[in-house]
Amino acid sequence: MELPTALRQGVDSLLEKVPLPALKQAARTLSERYRAELRDGRLHMGEDMAVKAYLATRLPATYAAVRACLDALADARPDFQPKSLLDIGAGPGTMLWATADTWPELERAVLVEASAAVRKVGQSLAAGAIAARASWVAGDATIDLDGLDPADLISVAYVLDEIAPASLPKLVDRLWRLTADTLLIVEPGTPAGWQRILAARRQLIEAGAHVSAPCPHEAPCPLAPPDWCHFSRRVARSRLHRLAKDADVPWEDEKFIYLAASRLPAPARASRVIAPPKGGSGKVVLKLCQPNGHAGERLSSKRDGELFKAARRADWGDTLG
Repeated sequence: MELPTALRQGVDSLLEKVPLPALKQAARTLSERYRAELRDGRLHMGEDMAVKAYLATRLPATYAAVRACLDALADARPDFQPKSLLDIGAGPGTMLWATADTWPELERAVLVEASAAVRKVGQSLAAGAIAARASWVAGDATIDLDGLDPADLISVAYVLDEIAPASLPKLVDRLWRLTADTLLIVEPGTPAGWQRILAARRQLIEAGAHVSAPCPHEAPCPLAPPDWCHFSRRVARSRLHRLAKDADVPWEDEKFIYLAASRLPAPARASRVIAPPKGGSGKVVLKLCQPNGHAGERLSSKRDGELFKAARRADWGDTLG
């Protein structure tokens, strides 16, 4: 998956004259903070160079993940056409770009972000390129949500891992109260990220939410550790991305897990492919999470006709009727 052309051009312009040694050091520091899930009171992107490191090394992968989540939501809810977005922990506007690309009818967006350096970059990138009216608000996800208006789509992506676990139930409750239609939560595709999604899922279902994606049911998750639910998107690395990370491979796989919880139920339920397909001569094995609340592998062969053809086309994260 590639960034939208206007976003890629804007990022390239901002990074054009950045010294590579400084960018590489900032990228290492940023990566270490994300991997450690640090909650030391410091902003991951509090400084200009950290923001540039994010643009070079994390933005493409984050965009790919949230765009995949929005695609799944749009597929599950064809009736959903959001006119308003409220994005908490907005970073440089990644969710804004992905939402506007998915639903060009988006009219307005409010983006809450604590880092002044990030807000400045986000405003610069979106100016003249995003049709929706975008308002940037300085605020912390845990304490600065008062006074915000409800929105059709509320999003919080790669944020819960930065918040103390004890504060998460209150945050999820406040976000759901602001949700006019759908709340989208995206987390790293790690066992810990999955556990945060599971906790939010239980809380939201108890509050009356319907799961639009990725789960085809509201039953307890059928997976148990050491297994966990997550998905993946392959992302092309730019030349600068490879240099900043000392990487040889021209791509990377971004692992993520998400939850789209809606006020209205999805019109139909389809099984979700929850692992990479395993193929062979004339057969394919898919691990499916099913509408009946169960999960397991399904073998399809040529004698299954159209079902086999559909299974062979299916990829990790897709639905299968």
